Amino acid sequence: MKQLTKAEEEIMHVLWQLSVATVNQIIDELPEPKPKYNTVSTIVRILEGKGFVDHEQEGKGYKYFPLVKKSDYSNQSLTKLVDNYFQGSFKSMVSFFMKKNDISLREMEEILKHVEDEEK
Repeated sequence: MKQLTKAEEEIMHVLWQLSVATVNQIIDELPEPKPKYNTVSTIVRILEGKGFVDHEQEGKGYKYFPLVKKSDYSNQSLTKLVDNYFQGSFKSMVSFFMKKNDISLREMEEILKHVEDEEK
């Protein structure tokens, strides 16, 4: 799976949220300052070329929808982050974020409990 640029990820987050959207609907969901229609349209076509998005015709326009699940992309991005910055060690990554964010042992236990509950 290809890595996305920041702008492409921003568009994908809108599509994951809306499921199906026109370029104008995507623009409506983006923060100020709003990008131009042509900019968003170009990014969506790039996403189509990368296999992340497809479209269906509606009247004279198109509705776009994601082909890649958010969870699949998130998993791939996290794996790449762990591989590139933590030598493939999830333990090193968790340790880094615990220190950087001053997470207490109690908070870590709550996180572990949440993970265990999700696995059930």
